[in-house]
Amino acid sequence: MVDAASRLKGLLEQVRGVPLPVRVRAWDGSQAGPPGAAVLVVRNRRALRRLLWKPGELGLARAWVAGDLDIEGDLYAALDALSGEIWERDDDARTLAQALREPEVRSAVRGLFRLAGPGLPPTPPPEEVRRRGHLHTRRSDRRAISHHYDVGNDFYEIVLGPSMVYSCAYWETPDGSLEAAQRDKLELVSRKLALRPGQRLLDVGCGWGSMAIHAAREHGVSVVGITLSQEQAAYARKRVADEGLTDRVEIRVQDYRDVRDGPYDAISSIGMAEHVGAERYLAYAEDLNALLRPGGRLLNHQIARRPQRDESSYHVNEFIDAYVFPDGELAPLGTTVTQLERAGFEVRDVESIREHYALTLRQWVTNLTADWPRATRLTSPGRARVWLLYMAASALAFEHNRIGVNQVLAVRTPDSGDSGLPLRTRTWN
Repeated sequence: MVDAASRLKGLLEQVRGVPLPVRVRAWDGSQAGPPGAAVLVVRNRRALRRLLWKPGELGLARAWVAGDLDIEGDLYAALDALSGEIWERDDDARTLAQALREPEVRSAVRGLFRLAGPGLPPTPPPEEVRRRGHLHTRRSDRRAISHHYDVGNDFYEIVLGPSMVYSCAYWETPDGSLEAAQRDKLELVSRKLALRPGQRLLDVGCGWGSMAIHAAREHGVSVVGITLSQEQAAYARKRVADEGLTDRVEIRVQDYRDVRDGPYDAISSIGMAEHVGAERYLAYAEDLNALLRPGGRLLNHQIARRPQRDESSYHVNEFIDAYVFPDGELAPLGTTVTQLERAGFEVRDVESIREHYALTLRQWVTNLTADWPRATRLTSPGRARVWLLYMAASALAFEHNRIGVNQVLAVRTPDSGDSGLPLRTRTWN
């Protein structure tokens, strides 16, 4: 009798039409596949039922989060090897539908169902977002932000380290410290905004307060930081008080659409615009433009995806949407720049720091795995597995130029045309 791993490997290769690039270990202890390769561990038959009832990325994600699937060995190497066949396939359902026209593929799928055993579709893991209501209303945005950020400040302390900055760091060398790289990123933003004593800064999506504290302490500005996360706000307020900066930093739980106390001299939006959504992006840019004084600067730090030939075919990554950033959307850099200009901004500088995010994510993965037992206790095993998978897979996506991250410096240039920028703008480097 053929063991479960050999049967599974053979059937999957029949369905996919290509050899599996990893070794498979099944629930009966059997193994099959290339010796020395990373091992895809199929812990139970339920993992197969998840994949069969929901083919493609979401089924795989559910099996991973539930612990029905695992990887032993080099996680990055395994994800890299699987990416071309699984993680990057945006057309999984269509590909499978086409493949099922072939008799041998239909036979292989029937074999997988027999191997999986009887049973209804397994219930999705509790970490999966349940959809309800319209996208990007104030209420839905609060829910989405809460899902991602109200995981527990102690958990984020493990992942992010002492800086508590949840965005791309700015590295001098690959072997530098995360703390120094995050401090350099905050200083880079401050220099691009030309912050100086007496100015007012609005920090949109202020997180745990790191940018607000840095700007007030190092550059003497008054800062309003806004977030939709109650947990972030409480943490940030305590940090502000501990730094003795309550006279210069105010942390609010507030939607950017509700800020009415402009004008500000500068606005930083670091890793927040990905949550805005394509339909609302122009209004977001117009709102920020209206909050700036003439000559005021915006620094928009945002992840970007590669443009598609047919932009109407773009859809949000299923795993990310269901488990990580509900309702989040990525736009090509050109689209973002166009929307900022349509809103009245003059875009003066664009800097890609793609490789920096790969380095940052790998350090976050190292932090998480180094304190894994405590991380799972502080959240749940499933939630920790979500963060591990998304950060490792995202690091590879940045390394392979599938996604990027850019700092866009824009000015609300007055009618006089005086932008207030020096002739040589890269003086911040």
